[in-house]
Amino acid sequence: MDMAELSGDEEFGGAVPEPRGGQGRDAVSDARLPEVPGFAAWPTQESPKREGKALRKRVARSAHAHFEEGAGRPDPVAAVEETNRSRLPELAPIRVGRMAASPFAFLRGSAGLMAYDLARAPLTGIGAQICGDAHAANFGLYGDARGGLIIDLNDFDETVHGPWEWDLKRLATSLVLAGREAGAGEDVCAAAARDAVGAYRRTMRLLAKLPALDAWNAIADEELVSHTDARDLLGTLERVSEKARHNTSARFAAKSTERIESGDGSEGRRFVDAPPVLRRVPDAEAAAVAASLGEYRETLAEDRLPLLGRYAIQDVAFRVVGTGSVGLRSYVVLLLDHRGEPLVLQVKEARPSALLPHLPEAGFKAPDTAHEGRRVVFGQKRMQVVSDFLLGWTTVDGRPFQVRQFRNRKGSVDPAALSPDQLDDYGRMTGALLARAHAHSADPRLIAGYCGKNDELDDAMARFATTYADRTEADHALLVRAVKEGRMAAEERV
Repeated sequence: MDMAELSGDEEFGGAVPEPRGGQGRDAVSDARLPEVPGFAAWPTQESPKREGKALRKRVARSAHAHFEEGAGRPDPVAAVEETNRSRLPELAPIRVGRMAASPFAFLRGSAGLMAYDLARAPLTGIGAQICGDAHAANFGLYGDARGGLIIDLNDFDETVHGPWEWDLKRLATSLVLAGREAGAGEDVCAAAARDAVGAYRRTMRLLAKLPALDAWNAIADEELVSHTDARDLLGTLERVSEKARHNTSARFAAKSTERIESGDGSEGRRFVDAPPVLRRVPDAEAAAVAASLGEYRETLAEDRLPLLGRYAIQDVAFRVVGTGSVGLRSYVVLLLDHRGEPLVLQVKEARPSALLPHLPEAGFKAPDTAHEGRRVVFGQKRMQVVSDFLLGWTTVDGRPFQVRQFRNRKGSVDPAALSPDQLDDYGRMTGALLARAHAHSADPRLIAGYCGKNDELDDAMARFATTYADRTEADHALLVRAVKEGRMAAEERV
């Protein structure tokens, strides 16, 4: 499909064609087929586009520029301390050290604090499956089942059904902070935020015009650069793609494991300590993680099971994860096939979303989640066009975990390292990807009807992003001061 033909501002949507008379069942009877739960009922007089457009009277698009600190806003340092309480205490200094590295890093670790602020900002009430942590560093490359590379959102620890605006404002704010960290001027940072929102709006309009199935799979990755006019990013994306192709289980295992000989003379492999990032665990802990893979298998499609049945579990180690997840229990499990080729799975603790306490304030019902790992997996599958085909969940010692491939040809762009002429390109690309992700669970016609044709929403959210970036810098400064005064322990970034 030529995406260029669909990138204009033509009116989208249309009436459902009336059945032709005199043919088939209609020629015999006027009886209608029954409505089936889970399917749309046609024809309908409702227009999602008009409904979205009408929402502007209640919540003006310009209102999204507004940010005002509430009197009861949590102290940022206390908020960090609170989120550390349920994590492994020995890893809290690493998390604090990473968050103290820069305002952008602070934003990455404070999704709950931003959700508190966003819950008190203007909202349309339109819900979608949201990432919950859609900052600019949470987009990246990963491999599909056939060896290709996909670019999409790639972190879903906080995913919930919530306000679509929260993801978009978090993305826009992160671009301002990333640009400032890279030394870009304020006009460049604001333009990147504005372009991200504009790309989201235009992409949502494009998706609203397409047949449902085409919209679901639209904006193939090979078309993404041209769709978002991100040609200045081509060189960077090519370098990241080349690096991602080598970021595999085999490469990780080669660096992180050693050969061992068992009592029967056969050879295997085991992880090698590399503290504080990678460390071996006691036998009982390793056995509990390995045993949990039985439950994990039950969460996979049956056609995946013969593949896993060709691997033997070799070893388990603890591995520290990224800024927002530091302190969670996270393991890597080494499996080997009959040729000794490795497959590494990550078994990562899944806690309740940091957004959960703030959903009711925004008018959304907090989900009744039976298993947090399942919440993460289903949220990821709802948002991505292609997901890890070994994605599942399990329970270890009563705690919920998600399971996925580790080092599945993953690669990412560091937004804080982009040049000024690349930052706005990256903003447009990520804005388009976010729109595609939201359109899987929210009707794109509804959101597109609200966003409209002009740039009023783009300007408003860019202003919000600049203001909230200032607030984040102030929050970060408070954390840095707490570290310097010895009120919080921090280790240098690991």
